[in-house]
Amino acid sequence: MSQPPARRTVLRGAALAGAAGFGLAACTPNGPDDSAIPDKPVELGPAADVPVGGAKLYREDRLVVSQPAKGTYKCFSAKCTHAGCILSDVEKKEGSCPCHGSRFDVTTGKVVQGPASEPLPEVPVRAEHGKLIAGPSTAS
Repeated sequence: MSQPPARRTVLRGAALAGAAGFGLAACTPNGPDDSAIPDKPVELGPAADVPVGGAKLYREDRLVVSQPAKGTYKCFSAKCTHAGCILSDVEKKEGSCPCHGSRFDVTTGKVVQGPASEPLPEVPVRAEHGKLIAGPSTAS
């Protein structure tokens, strides 16, 4: 017959489980059900705000848009694929995650530096009447 675990072992396990739960909650600031891709069109603002050869982070909309060539736009979710934090800034075509240091190429969505291992999901984007609209078109 086996002995029950010592009180110290039980308490240590409970403390670690609590800390792990807290850490996970801290890494998912928008909740586990918060999608990385909009399910309806989102107006981001003037297309002119995204520089040619550069990118702009729309943090509140959880999106990042780049313009690799004049009039060509690429949009990606700004939600880190590692733990769900929202990118904090874009510098030299790289978006950075403030939680664990992952970096992404905002022109392709690819991971430049981990711990993230999956690219940022691409989001449809178009320019209409001088404004950027991300997400599905209303016609679909």
